[in-house]
Amino acid sequence: MKRIVYSFLLVFVVAALLGAPLPALAQSGNTPDNNTSLPALLVFTSYPDAVVGRDESISFPLILRTGTTPQIVHLDMQSLPEGWTATFQGGGNIVNSVYVIPDEDSKITLKLAGPADLQPGTFDFVVKAASDVAKTSLPLALTVKEKLPPKLSMTADLPVLQGSRSTDFRFDAKLTNEGDEDLNVNLLSVAPEGFLVKFLSSGKEVTDMPLEANKSTNLTVDAKAFSDVPAGDYPFAVTAQAENAEASLDLGVRVTGEPSLIVAAPDGRLSAKVEAGKETPISLVVVNNGSAAAHAIKLSATQPQGWSVTFDPDQIPQVEPGQQANVTAKVTASDKAIAGDYMMSIDAKPQESVSASKADFRVTVTTSTLWGVAGIVLIAIAVGVVALAVARFGRR
Repeated sequence: MKRIVYSFLLVFVVAALLGAPLPALAQSGNTPDNNTSLPALLVFTSYPDAVVGRDESISFPLILRTGTTPQIVHLDMQSLPEGWTATFQGGGNIVNSVYVIPDEDSKITLKLAGPADLQPGTFDFVVKAASDVAKTSLPLALTVKEKLPPKLSMTADLPVLQGSRSTDFRFDAKLTNEGDEDLNVNLLSVAPEGFLVKFLSSGKEVTDMPLEANKSTNLTVDAKAFSDVPAGDYPFAVTAQAENAEASLDLGVRVTGEPSLIVAAPDGRLSAKVEAGKETPISLVVVNNGSAAAHAIKLSATQPQGWSVTFDPDQIPQVEPGQQANVTAKVTASDKAIAGDYMMSIDAKPQESVSASKADFRVTVTTSTLWGVAGIVLIAIAVGVVALAVARFGRR
């Protein structure tokens, strides 16, 4: 009996050392679950639920990953709607399997094509990935709809603006992407002669911008005239262009005339002579060299301290283009002014303008001849007194 037991134990130990399956365990059915010992296999995509238009190409970028063991992974569709076809692409070729290395992602593209009579709806797919040691699957969803074609529109609240050539013409416009695709839009303009046109978004100059599907953005179209642009109407167009869409907007600028004043003396000389302490009239002319009448022209002066300047008239009602008006400046230099040259500025400002026309005059001040005669008399008296003193006290 002992020999039988010893023989059985010897067989058991030898079998264990050689890795042979144990008869008792095999018969019991307690074989280890191989799935729990296999290395992981993962297939995934960043966007498993997509929305496309009927005429768009359809693809899902797939990533395969394993953690421990290199594997040859076979790819197939576990679920594919009727009428659809699926192909896997890698390295520019159609593939059926991928060699996956641990800690290194393998990238594959799943291309789907629907039937010729594809109708809008939601479709479910399942990708199957399997190797000799592992298998996994990935569900995908695809919504097909009647996608709107690319379309742009552009509008402006006030398509025509009016002002002088110094006006900064700014049009408030709205640019809308009416399609179902995001667009990159280029902004173009055909500026009228004598104008500079640019686009502003949030106060910054732009020439192109991205615009999401079914979204709008506000734009400012800035048109600035050169200083020599004559009065008149200046129509122009701006355009927004994308790859398959375009929108144009017709705008217009109406430049009105504006006055341009010059202050001068009738003889053209910007100089005058005045006598200290005495009111002296100085003749002036106000000339309008602009393209529109100047109204309610106010005159003012900047003079040395202690001087007085008034005008007759103090306001000119109107001066037509190419015409002039006569004005008299009544200048009174301070009675303490020293003989010499002084600067005086005279301004003429019409009500249509925020700035004034300015002219600088050189004013020469002379002292009164009465004071000169008085000075000579005083000098003579002083000389006479000295002469008498010498004659009287010189004899002693």
